[in-house]
Amino acid sequence: MTAPGDEAYTGEHPVVFTVDYPADPRNRVTVFFRIFTVLPIAVVFMTVSGAYPSWGGAGGAGAAGGLLFLGPLLMILFRQKYPRWWFDWNLNLLRFENRVAAYLLLLRDDYPATDAEQAVHLRIPYPDASRLNRWLPLVKWFLAIPHYVVLIFLDIGMVVAVVVGWFAVLATGRLPQVLFDYVVGVLRWSNRVIAYAFLLSTDSYPPFRLGP
Repeated sequence: MTAPGDEAYTGEHPVVFTVDYPADPRNRVTVFFRIFTVLPIAVVFMTVSGAYPSWGGAGGAGAAGGLLFLGPLLMILFRQKYPRWWFDWNLNLLRFENRVAAYLLLLRDDYPATDAEQAVHLRIPYPDASRLNRWLPLVKWFLAIPHYVVLIFLDIGMVVAVVVGWFAVLATGRLPQVLFDYVVGVLRWSNRVIAYAFLLSTDSYPPFRLGP
C-alpha cells in the first residue's frame, strides 16, 4: 500500500494541490450560511492543530502550532533524518486544513472529513532526508519572506473573489470557474510555501505562480 505522501507527481514542483470543480449545482442554503456551518469542523481543526488556520497565507503556518517544525529541523540538521510518522502527521494535518479551507472558501459543498481525502488533493512526497541540504532548514523561513509579502496581496484578492463568488452562487447556483481557479491557486501557492519553509519536506524553492 502506498503511504500518504509517497504518490508520484508529474508537475515541475513536488508539492501538488488540486480541488475538483463541482459538477452539480451548488447548495445555496449551505453557501448562504457557510460562515456558520463551518464552525463545528473549524473548532475540531483548531483543537487538533492547537493553532489558528493558515488558509491562503503563511501566518498560521509560521505559528506552526500543530505542525511539527522544530523536531524535524533538528533531526535534519544533526541526523539528516525525517521520522516518517512526523511527516505523516504534518501532511495529514495540512490536508485536513485544506479541506476545511475549501469548504469555507466556497470551493466545495461536501462537509470536510477529518480523514477522507474527498475532492481536495494535496501531494507532498516523503523526503529522503539524506539528500536534503542539512543547513537550509535554519533559513528557509527567512528565504520565503518574498512569498509572505506576495501572499498578503493574494489573500486580499482571495477575499474579494470569495465575496463575489458568494453572490454568484446564490444567484446562479455556480461558482465561476475563474474565481474557483484563483482561490485554488492561492491555496496551492500557500501549500508550497508551507511545505518548503515549515514542513521542511523539500528544498525546491516555491515558484511565483498560481498554476501547477
